[in-house]
Formats: sequence, C-alpha cells, structure tokens
Amino acid sequence: MNFRPRPKDEPEINLIPFIDVLLVVLIFLMLTTTYSKFTEMQLQLPVADAQAQRDYPKEVIVAVSSDGRYMVNKMPVDGRSVDVVAAALVEAAKAGKDSVIIISADASTSHQSVITVMEAARRSGLTQITFATQSTAQAGGK
Repeated sequence: MNFRPRPKDEPEINLIPFIDVLLVVLIFLMLTTTYSKFTEMQLQLPVADAQAQRDYPKEVIVAVSSDGRYMVNKMPVDGRSVDVVAAALVEAAKAGKDSVIIISADASTSHQSVITVMEAARRSGLTQITFATQSTAQAGGK
C-alpha cells in the first residue's frame, strides 16, 4: 500500500481578467458621472476683462435688445425671424464670407435671440462670429 501524500496543486487566482473588468467599470463610471458643480455655478454675463476692442475693417455689428429687436450696423431690422436677419446680414456684409459678425446683446437678452443671429449668420455663410462684452470696471461703474 502506498500511503504517500499526493502533491496538492495550490489554487491560483488569475488577476488579469479582474483588473480588466475593474478598468472597464471605472471608465464607464467616469463617462456617466454628472458633475454637480455645473448646476451650482452662478453666471453673470456678459461682463469680461478683455483687451481694447480691435477695429475690424470687415465687421458687421448686430445689436440685440433685451426685448428681442435687432439692429444690423445701426439699421433696425423689421422682423425677428431667422430669414429676415439673414437677409439683413447678407446686405450688410460687404466683405462677403470674410466678414466678422460682432453680436452685441443686452445682458438680459434671451438665448433664443442670440441663437437666431447665429443661425442667420450660418445660413448666410458667415462663419466668423464674436461677442461684445464690457469690462468689469465699466460694469462696476454703472
């Protein structure tokens, strides 16, 4: 009779698949996490510290009032639709596609009014858009 103890194999834990699964879970959590700081921010626009305003030779200034009226290069625009604003932009853009649209909107203007100007510029083929702001020194003095 052979009473020798048989050699037992030690159980082995393979860590590679475990690490792979953890990395996938970590990436999933990072991509789906909502950042609550964005909902806590208090925004006060359009005040900004900017350099002195540059003089654009090909600029088209679009003013948007707080009640949604538009002026293109100090000329009032009759109507508030995207097509009417686009027609006014095409007429005012003497440099064609190289013209720069400067949106000067009141701080209490609705987003929709500004988006209307941006959509009108896109339809007109004018892709260079910038926003006019006031410096914090000017805002504090008012």
